[in-house]
Amino acid sequence: MSRILVIKLGAFGDFFLTQTTFSAIRRHHAGDHLSLLTIPSLAPLARMSGLFDEVLEDPRERTLSAYLSVRRLLRAGRFDRVYDLQAQPRTDRYFHLMFPGPWPEWSGTARGASHPDRYEGRRRTLVPARYARQLAPFGIVPDAVPDLSWLDADIARFGLAAPFALLAPGSSPGRPDKRWPMRRYVEVATALAERGITPVVLGTAVEAELGQSIVGLCPRAVDLTGKTDVPELAGLARRAWAAVGNDTGPTHLIAAVGCPTVAVFSDASNPIHSIGPRVVVHHRPAFDAMDSAGVLAAIEQARGR
Repeated sequence: MSRILVIKLGAFGDFFLTQTTFSAIRRHHAGDHLSLLTIPSLAPLARMSGLFDEVLEDPRERTLSAYLSVRRLLRAGRFDRVYDLQAQPRTDRYFHLMFPGPWPEWSGTARGASHPDRYEGRRRTLVPARYARQLAPFGIVPDAVPDLSWLDADIARFGLAAPFALLAPGSSPGRPDKRWPMRRYVEVATALAERGITPVVLGTAVEAELGQSIVGLCPRAVDLTGKTDVPELAGLARRAWAAVGNDTGPTHLIAAVGCPTVAVFSDASNPIHSIGPRVVVHHRPAFDAMDSAGVLAAIEQARGR
């Protein structure tokens, strides 16, 4: 039995974009001890997935004590191979924290790694293609679509009658440029409501104002911002008629579960990608050029897959 470590720190949406890679690594190392190093907020989900024998939590701080804590984790793990999927300067340093050695086999962007994965434009490469290229030397081939059968929840408490559609109009607080304008979501919500499909607005508590605004302008919509946990979000996605969302974590989760999803993108996102069996990436260079009619047409395209 070999001891294998996967490093993937965040963010929320990236966790679901990486599911096909996690599954492929697990399959390749079926008889080995597989650990994941991730951020504390994602650790419960990683444990729930059942893909890892052990989930380690990165302290995230950039203090000396935090780096020493990571060093202790890495050296105590006695890993034979490390797949650094985060591959950023922070995790490059983790390779050097192994000094004075011995070093495990290391796949990533750290200088001195046994399996370097450094090339121009790496960070702009679509996530599935990036990981497929990184793992190819080991004979690991990521799946085409994710398997999130482990993630579900009862949604009866929300009292939603079918059919309903999900709207994810938010984004991380530091990236408002990734948000298709709220008025466009109101137009989509109104069009759906006129067809007898209940619009359901999703997001975190910090996006509650968005939800309230949409419901204020489309009273037939339901505001669930700040009211769902991650399994419930997946449960809603499994039962939804369709979904529309920005380049944000909830959208990537909804698409990965298999809900017919339209992920809206402008050039503010780079790379432009989502993953799932029924996701349509709807892109315009600027959101000013993206109207609700085009998004409604894309919903039908997603539902036809």
